[in-house]
Amino acid sequence: MTWNGHWHGFGPWVGPSSEYAREDRRRPGRDPNDDQTRMFLTNTMTPVQTGHALLRRSQASADRTWTDVEDALLWIGSVWNANPPGGDVLPLNQHLAYDRGHLSRGSDCALGYYNSAFHFVSYSVICCPNHFFPHLPCPLPPR
Repeated sequence: MTWNGHWHGFGPWVGPSSEYAREDRRRPGRDPNDDQTRMFLTNTMTPVQTGHALLRRSQASADRTWTDVEDALLWIGSVWNANPPGGDVLPLNQHLAYDRGHLSRGSDCALGYYNSAFHFVSYSVICCPNHFFPHLPCPLPPR
């Protein structure tokens, strides 16, 4: 399967898993102007449906928008190294190999794990345009 597009990085969010488990903060509401949507748009947790991150236009940035998958993977590695897992997880090099394949085919990659302080770490790379939300506009086209 061939996919043509670019990628946006969102996060990282680091905090207690009890807060992350509150799905209402990780989903937009039914109406663009309701309280839940406003809370969702300012939240930095990875959304339940990852493509919804494209709604967070204010969180998109040029330094986290890539047209080369290798640049997106470098960012994943840098966030991982800045927030290393605290337990037994798949090694970064294997994770990046899987992520390369998924991102190249147009699938989002969301990472979530506990760090050594037992805080949950969450971040994602989202494909744009998004297979599951093709109607969502790009929050920041690449230069």
